[in-house]
Amino acid sequence: MSKTCTIILIFILYSSLSPRTEQYITKQGKISFFSYTTVEDIKADNNQVLSIIDLAKNEIAVSMLMRTFVFEKELMQEHFNESYIESDIYPKATFEGIIQDFDSSIVGTQTKVIKGPLTIHGITKNVEIKTDIENTLGNYILSGEFDISIEDFDIKVPALLAPNIAKTISISFKFEYLPYEK
Repeated sequence: MSKTCTIILIFILYSSLSPRTEQYITKQGKISFFSYTTVEDIKADNNQVLSIIDLAKNEIAVSMLMRTFVFEKELMQEHFNESYIESDIYPKATFEGIIQDFDSSIVGTQTKVIKGPLTIHGITKNVEIKTDIENTLGNYILSGEFDISIEDFDIKVPALLAPNIAKTISISFKFEYLPYEK
C-alpha cells in the first residue's frame, strides 16, 4: 500500500472514531416580540441573540442584550429601554432550559417542550416553551413562539399609556446553530 493511501486510511479511521460535536452555538439568533392593542401595535426585533445547546445534556442557554432590540419608531425604542425594561439597570435577558425527551439522532423536525428559568427585568420565572427542533444532518434550527405577561416580570406601565401596551406580549424566536469549536 502506498504512503498516500495509508495516510488517507488513517485519516478516515481517525475522523470516524473522533467524537462528534455535541455543542452548537449561534451568535445571531433572532427574537422578536409583538404587542397588539386597539390603539397601536408594537413590534421589535433582536438579531444579536447568543445561544448554545449541549445535545449530550439536552441543555440550552440564551442571552441577549435588551438594547439591541430594534423598533420601527425611535421613540418606541427609547421608551422600551428607559421606561419599561430599564435597560441600564437590567441590561440583558437570559434563559436556561432542558429540552424534554429530545433525540438528537433523529433527522427531521421534532416538536419538544423546553423547561427552565427565564429572566427579564431582573425577575426570574419558570416557563415551558413549545419548540420546533429541526435536524438536517447535524445542523440544528430551533424556532417557536410563546407569550409572557408584563405583570409577571414587574414591568410597569403608566396608567396614561396602559391602552397602548398589551398585558401579554407574544415572543417568537429562531436560532440557527453551528458546531461549537473550542
